[in-house]
Amino acid sequence: MLEMLLCSLVTLLPDYLYRRYVQGKRFGKEITFYSVWFELRWGITGCLILTVLLITTVFYNHPSTTNVTLFYRTVPIVPETIGRVAEVNVGFNETVKKGQPLFRLDSSRQEAAVEAARRKIFELDAQMMVARADVVKADGQLVEAKSAHQQAVDELETKQELYRRNPGNVPFREIERLQERVRGQLGAITAATASKQGIEERLSTLLPAEKASAQAALDQAQVELDKTVIRAGVDGRLEQFLLRAGDLVNPMMRPAGILIPDGAGRQVLSAGFGQIEAQIMKVGMIAEVTCVSKPFTVIPMVVTNVQDYIAAGQFRGGEQLLEAQQVTKPGTLLVFLEPLFKGGLDGVTPGSSCIANAYSSNHDTIVAKDTGALKAFALHAVDALGLVHALILRLQALILPFQTLVFGGH
Repeated sequence: MLEMLLCSLVTLLPDYLYRRYVQGKRFGKEITFYSVWFELRWGITGCLILTVLLITTVFYNHPSTTNVTLFYRTVPIVPETIGRVAEVNVGFNETVKKGQPLFRLDSSRQEAAVEAARRKIFELDAQMMVARADVVKADGQLVEAKSAHQQAVDELETKQELYRRNPGNVPFREIERLQERVRGQLGAITAATASKQGIEERLSTLLPAEKASAQAALDQAQVELDKTVIRAGVDGRLEQFLLRAGDLVNPMMRPAGILIPDGAGRQVLSAGFGQIEAQIMKVGMIAEVTCVSKPFTVIPMVVTNVQDYIAAGQFRGGEQLLEAQQVTKPGTLLVFLEPLFKGGLDGVTPGSSCIANAYSSNHDTIVAKDTGALKAFALHAVDALGLVHALILRLQALILPFQTLVFGGH
């Protein structure tokens, strides 16, 4: 309607004034309701054509959309394991801090596993103490074996000396028995040495390795026990947290509630523009929005990112061929808008719906040396038409509360 009014000022109104004051025709006499088309056909036709051209130029170079939402991230509150709630530490919609306990699951099985792992460590400590005593015992056995060997060697040497002086004094069989005894004592020393080395290896290598494994098992059991206490991952506010002691919580099907992080939905607006605007939308473009949750306010924004893909065209591989006709909606070009000034989205409720205008700027092209005068004038006109769209947005901001409350039936 605004475009038609502007176009009529240079088409229909001059045509009427010419026929009224130059040709002397009067409205209601020569110009009647039935003769309006014939009398003002040039002005009406020019007004319609110019209106269509103006609307096309404005909406193409200065895109507008009502598909704008202040999306915000929610964090589902779920445990890592299935369990029955034993204790609830927070209320329905309480504000929580990162790391604060929210609720605790029944942990009898995990506590038993922790206690079993701890007892295993105590058992290994006891085995290490016994192994130290066994080392001392092995030392004693080795000393005893060496002493017995030395005694057998001394006795053998004595018998051999007596036999050398007088062979009749010592039977040769006795010397052979003593030689076998010396060799047996050497075997006893070897066995005692091996026994000591085995005990020392067990004390220095095997038992510490078993204790390390037991400690790892204890740590794992402690981790499983810690998982029974569900804590807040970020600072935020709980919503729909109706958990009570005795409830069964399943991480796959039954979350305990929702945690909305602090600052969620306060930074970026997501706007879906028509695909035809893909060549116009650029990072750095100035934009304006007005939101339902903050009426009578126009917020200056800036385009910070333009998604390179259109979500409607995505598919997942399967056993059937893709049928293009199944894509019933053309989809939109996703654009991210951020406030031009700090705190621009203050007062806008996260999740709110908005209306957005983006304004193209051809200043760099206009001031370029190779730009002709006619092209520069046309680009000036295109940039100036952004004022029309800005005015339309402000009119929408004014009538939005009335449209929602009165005409929307709310």
